[in-house]
Amino acid sequence: MRVFTIQPGEVREADTLPCELPEHGFVWIACGRREFELEQSAVQVALQALCGTTLVDLHVHDLLNNQLPSHFDYTSLYDILVFRRLAAGQSETDLDHPGVVMTQKLKRSGPPVLRRIDTSPVGFAVFDRVVLTVHPAGCSVLEQYASRLLASGSSGSRAAGTHLPSSPADLMLRVVNQMVDGYLELRRELTRQLDHWQAELLHPKTRFTNWGSLLDARIALHQLDDICEDQRSAVLDWIESLASWEPEDETGGHRSLELLRVRSRDVLEHIERVVHHVRRLEQNAETAVQMHFSVQGNRANDIMRTLTVLTAIFLPLNLIAGIFGMNFDFIPLIHQQSGFWWAMGSMALIATGLSVFFWRKRYLERSRGR
Repeated sequence: MRVFTIQPGEVREADTLPCELPEHGFVWIACGRREFELEQSAVQVALQALCGTTLVDLHVHDLLNNQLPSHFDYTSLYDILVFRRLAAGQSETDLDHPGVVMTQKLKRSGPPVLRRIDTSPVGFAVFDRVVLTVHPAGCSVLEQYASRLLASGSSGSRAAGTHLPSSPADLMLRVVNQMVDGYLELRRELTRQLDHWQAELLHPKTRFTNWGSLLDARIALHQLDDICEDQRSAVLDWIESLASWEPEDETGGHRSLELLRVRSRDVLEHIERVVHHVRRLEQNAETAVQMHFSVQGNRANDIMRTLTVLTAIFLPLNLIAGIFGMNFDFIPLIHQQSGFWWAMGSMALIATGLSVFFWRKRYLERSRGR
């Protein structure tokens, strides 16, 4: 569990839960899901001392649920946002050792980049001057943001134009935005993998056998699409709730509220980019499969066309051979010395004529691109 006191121009970290709020700024309490389950009594006591209220039991269960989809809920005193992350990682908290990441990796199907995307939920309880985050153990997104926050709050550090969050809601949106951007960093590798499969599917001399991984990829992309839709709905509900907020001088007034709405719309735009990219990848995978079977069908049609033409060429030759093989004594040319050559010449002439005819009709032409 990590506790941050964020004031204008300063960030301090403590190991224990605070008993009172700072004169200015707010408090960020970050803990793992299993840690929150074991320490929820102490956390509730701290929330009562800091905010004058505690979390509803239903919201506590939501924060502890590892399978809960992204959603938004609210009360008159605080808001709850559960957001499933799309970040690199496969680990979850060990139930026997709170706060310790399991060494055994979870088994997932699909291409390697999809197996590395962790969709564990991260919960946010946003009060007026306190934000509580419940996340999986070893959550790299929160660790990275906490490091940036401490670096930004150190004395004299304003590198790269980084500013401290002005409110708990602002901090929540920044963390959510970083979680969404984590997937945007993985999309190049995922696109490269699917493009490689498409090239194999459409190559005429390659026999594609990786159907299991391709099917797993389509299933994983469909699941990512559902997760992104839940994320989008949750953020839309959050934006709608912002419409009822009144500007307060303690949190920066009207300007701070407008910046919060702008950041919320920016998060929504990033989520929509992820949704668009996932759907495009899913559509590309389906299109590649359809084109593969279309190419295979055209190839089979070409083979059948060639076989049909060859059959049509040799059919009259078989007829001539069958006539001269009949058991009759009086067949023209059968008792003449030149009869064999007349028959062979006629058969060669017919075969040549039919071949030229079918070639002019393009029945023997090879398909382009092969």
